[in-house]
Amino acid sequence: MTRSPHLVERALWWGPGIVVVLVLAAAPLLFTDFYLSAVLTKALWLGLAAVSLTFLAGYVGMVSLGQVALYGIAGFTMANLVEADGGSAIAWNPWLGTLAGILVCTGVGLLFGAIASRSYGIYFLMITLAFGVIVYLFFAQVTQLSGFGGVNNVDRPDIVSNPVSDPANLFYIALGTAAAVYVLLRYLGRTPFGLALQGVRDDPSRMRALGFNVPLLRMLAFGLGALVAAFAGILSVWWNTRISPGSIDLPRTLDVLIIAVIGGLYRLEGAWVGAIVFTVLDNWTRGIDIVGGRFNTVIGVVFLAIVLLSPGGLMGIWQSITDFVGRRFAGTGSSPPEAAEESAHPS
Repeated sequence: MTRSPHLVERALWWGPGIVVVLVLAAAPLLFTDFYLSAVLTKALWLGLAAVSLTFLAGYVGMVSLGQVALYGIAGFTMANLVEADGGSAIAWNPWLGTLAGILVCTGVGLLFGAIASRSYGIYFLMITLAFGVIVYLFFAQVTQLSGFGGVNNVDRPDIVSNPVSDPANLFYIALGTAAAVYVLLRYLGRTPFGLALQGVRDDPSRMRALGFNVPLLRMLAFGLGALVAAFAGILSVWWNTRISPGSIDLPRTLDVLIIAVIGGLYRLEGAWVGAIVFTVLDNWTRGIDIVGGRFNTVIGVVFLAIVLLSPGGLMGIWQSITDFVGRRFAGTGSSPPEAAEESAHPS
């Protein structure tokens, strides 16, 4: 019986994803409260931070090291506008504080995008790194906004509930947000705007000659990345119930970059794949005597192995596997149409 090549490829590519979605939908029934909160929920909001970087790198060719600073702006804004220990004395409704945090972060992202949009390659990378350092130093020194030990016991909407004793609500909020962002970015990549961004990624000079405003497109893309990072910042504060300058320092910036690279810097799904690997390893190393306290060493080895074996990250390895199986059982080595569209490695 002859197999349909496309049917085999689609099953190989999307089958595991469907299983993961079903498992996540039933996660509160399958996992303990600790694992649900400390691993899955954390991986979801870290994945949001990483996907804001993945989107910029894959669709626009802008590798940014400022995403942690952006989600820190969202988190600090929200934490200072609601009731909390430390920071300002303002006590807005948590929903209003959340909305303000998202809007402020997006606005700062658009402003910074306008400044940095004419820089490319290593120059853009270094500008975003400088931006991240400036934001960190600002909150570290302005204790009126960051408190002396961070902003603690941040008030959250009632629907969030306690992330430790009752983590299901926050898990589903994070899952819904991650799913919505993923669908939005996937859809955006097929719109005229998304195609224009990919044209800017591939050949900005040609796009400029065709009449496109390249700096404006890059600025808007950076603003959209800031919006996604803002969601991560809000969820991180809800999950931690606090935020401090240490939450957005340089090691945290490198963590997000490592997550994106491990999962696959040019695939949206890779952000959450890298995040789950990162959080699982973080918890696993704490419980093993021989590697306890050496998480940075372990994740560094994993990072180097991924970079050497597959520049496309774990998603690149999975695509190679599906290609091999497709050639063996269906007589074809091409990737699924959806995977080919999603692949956005700069040429």
